[in-house]
Amino acid sequence: LLHIQEGDRQLDIIGKRRWFFIISAVIVTIGVVFLIVPGLKMGIEFDSGSMMRLTFDQPVVQGQLESELTSLGYVNAVVQYVQNTDNRDYYIRTADIDREERQALQAALAARFGPLQEQEFYDVSSEVAVETAQNAAIAVAVAALGILLYISWAFHRMPNPFRYGTCAVIALAHDVLVVLGLFALLGSFYGWEVNLMFITGVLAVIGYS
Repeated sequence: LLHIQEGDRQLDIIGKRRWFFIISAVIVTIGVVFLIVPGLKMGIEFDSGSMMRLTFDQPVVQGQLESELTSLGYVNAVVQYVQNTDNRDYYIRTADIDREERQALQAALAARFGPLQEQEFYDVSSEVAVETAQNAAIAVAVAALGILLYISWAFHRMPNPFRYGTCAVIALAHDVLVVLGLFALLGSFYGWEVNLMFITGVLAVIGYS
């Protein structure tokens, strides 16, 4: 049996495996449910739209900013404040808008909340969003293939290499599901979005797993 020495005690890991399996099954099940409904909240890289970062001279309450955007017709706008900016700095994501719409929106917000400055602005077309999603999927698939090839080589001298490889792949999928489920949950309750940095993180998790 596998034991871990902790001071004068030994922890029987294998003997308590059923508890670990139960805890893992509960976590994965909750994550899968949130992955199905409502799913991951996609960032602008994977879902076309426009993103601007605005800095207000006066503090602005996020709820009031969201209400103002709704009254201006941007019902599905996503507002995220930048931490440690005393409610002055916000990211605002909307559907695709052109230069005139962008200027009109900022003018309306300035009239409501006071002077503001645009720190950055960028938009992503639907074609670029689809291409980015495809490239991310290819990157994950290539990484998984490379790991499978490594596993096949690493266990080729073992009595049952397929069994070891299968267990390794299951453990890898488990870790990825935990991360995906966690971000689906955070996206549902806190509006956390999945972007290219998230894909980098998933690749790191796959590599370490």
